[in-house]
Amino acid sequence: MQIYNDYLCIMTIKEAQKNIDTWINTVGVRYFNELTNTALLMEEVGEVARLMARIYGEQSAKESDLKKSLPDELADVLFVLMCIANQTGVDLTSALEKNIEKKSQRDDDRHLNNPKLKN
Repeated sequence: MQIYNDYLCIMTIKEAQKNIDTWINTVGVRYFNELTNTALLMEEVGEVARLMARIYGEQSAKESDLKKSLPDELADVLFVLMCIANQTGVDLTSALEKNIEKKSQRDDDRHLNNPKLKN
């Protein structure tokens, strides 16, 4: 998210995928292969899980955890996920739209009727 002349500029998913592709092909030199990026994604998700356990769970933080931030770790997950999407030709905007539609049709009353979700 960037601010220009007091206007908030919101990056779309499509713009984020393009920005990451540009970064990879300039600063990053090239994409890691798909298997490497999948392993990196799992590593980044693990870092999010570690922080969640320490921030919201019952585990106490270690010294090394204090330097980490949840927004940054979530952004790392999103970055690697978008790398995988880019290198496999997935348009995440379209994929997410289709996924929400699928869930909306499949679960149109499932959660409303779930007694576990009642207050």
